[in-house]
Amino acid sequence: MAEHSAPNIFPELVYDDAPAALEWLARVFGFVKGEVIEGPDGTIAHAEMHLGAGTIMPKSPMAETEFGMMSPRALRGINQCLYVAVDDPDAHYEHAKAAGAKIIQEPFDTDYGARNYTTWDLEGHLWSFGTYLPRDGSAQAGG
Repeated sequence: MAEHSAPNIFPELVYDDAPAALEWLARVFGFVKGEVIEGPDGTIAHAEMHLGAGTIMPKSPMAETEFGMMSPRALRGINQCLYVAVDDPDAHYEHAKAAGAKIIQEPFDTDYGARNYTTWDLEGHLWSFGTYLPRDGSAQAGG
């Protein structure tokens, strides 16, 4: 497989109230809305939200077309955690906390040189934000 300089993994996240999630993710975590395709009855069939070079794709549950994907509320347990590299996790933490995010782990320094914190989003997806970049092993987000 050829090496890419742009991200090539784009997580789809299911939210019971996807329209509210789009607003919350923008206000609390700083994501910027891209394309949004509405589905029936006020649902979101597809959306793109960007933070730096990263993109997530929040959407409403659509069991009939999307393999029965469910929200964390429906699953009643953690099934994944999203990690996002940011330049200043302390500033990101302060903003998210002030905006109402439920913090799980305050900012801390890891033994591998990164700085991280962990939080829930409005429907129970688990997020970690920090300086570690898995691609090159660096402890600096750089972007």
